[in-house]
Amino acid sequence: MQSDATLTVGPRGAPDAGSRTQILIVADDPLMQRVLRRTFRDEDYAVTICDQARACLGAVRAEHPAAVILDLTLPDITGREFCKMMKAEQPETPVIVVTAISEVADNVLLLETGADDYLTKPFSPRELIARVERALKGHGGR
Repeated sequence: MQSDATLTVGPRGAPDAGSRTQILIVADDPLMQRVLRRTFRDEDYAVTICDQARACLGAVRAEHPAAVILDLTLPDITGREFCKMMKAEQPETPVIVVTAISEVADNVLLLETGADDYLTKPFSPRELIARVERALKGHGGR
C-alpha cells in the first residue's frame, strides 16, 4: 500500500495525511492506481493505495479514510466481500465501486452489499470526483 507521500501502510509503515481529506484506493491494477492517485491528488486529497484487500482492512481501521474507492477485481478476496467487511466495521465511510460489470442485477447487489455508489469502467475522472464529493457531503465530510 502506498500513500501520496510515498510512504506505505501496513507492514512497511503508515502514511501521514496531514489535514487533507484521506481517500483510500483499493485496486490491484497499476494503471488504475496511477490514474486514481493523480485524479485525487489534483483535487488536493491525501491518497493511500492498497492492492490487497485483506491488508487494506488494516488501513481502514488505522486511518479512518473519508472515503474508499474500490475496484471489484482483487487478488485475495472479492471487492464485494471487502465492502461487506469494511461496512460492518465502519458503516459511515462511503464506498464508491469502480467496476467493469455493467449488469444491473450485479450493480444492485453491490448497493445492497453496502456500496454507496458505483461507476462502470471506463469512467470519467471528473464524474468519480463528483460522486465522491457528493458522498462525502452526505456523510458530513469535505
